[in-house]
Amino acid sequence: MVFLYEEKAGEASVTLKGEQHKYLVKVRRHQVGDKLFLREKSNPDILYTYSIEEIQPRTLTLRKIASEVRRNAPRKSLHVGWCVIDSKSVEKVLASLNEIGVESISFIYCARSQKNFKVDMKRYERILEASNQQCGRSTMMQFAVYKNLEAFLEKYPDVKVFDFTQKVLDTTEDIKDILVGCEGGFSAEEKTLLAQKDVFRLDTPLVLRSESAVLAVASKVLL
Repeated sequence: MVFLYEEKAGEASVTLKGEQHKYLVKVRRHQVGDKLFLREKSNPDILYTYSIEEIQPRTLTLRKIASEVRRNAPRKSLHVGWCVIDSKSVEKVLASLNEIGVESISFIYCARSQKNFKVDMKRYERILEASNQQCGRSTMMQFAVYKNLEAFLEKYPDVKVFDFTQKVLDTTEDIKDILVGCEGGFSAEEKTLLAQKDVFRLDTPLVLRSESAVLAVASKVLL
């Protein structure tokens, strides 16, 4: 854990309890005098340094000793257009995408997306908060939802597309937006919409699941 989100971060004294107390005392084994770093969600670029002043059986009291503007954001910018798949599959890789540095994800209801799959924004945000605290990222990944591929392409006409093709991804290019399909890939109608786009593949003979493709492409571009 690099820092904790805390709504009272910035105050001279902060008291932690519940799961935070349990994690810091019983899991991380923190002691009086140890330093902790806090951020407040509405102004996350400010990093507050606290010292543990007192540990009680159910509470932990912190004293502020410093604060500074310390924004910790990915060096590159990557936006992923991702045709909607099962939320459980998204959840498996979301923290990794956050750690890699994906800036934003647009979820698109493509032709082969099952319409009963819903984008659970609140759960995704909780996963990102936990991930930020672990990896130290101060910026929050952004989400958007598009009803179909046409609407997405109106917003991102220059997107590069991951699909079956001869061209292997060139990571020396300045890539800002990528599009990855769902299980089963793009429909014939969608392929027509994408016919004039820059299409690429990864250098592997194996078929990747949608979530594996997103994770692999993001890693190639950002790391």
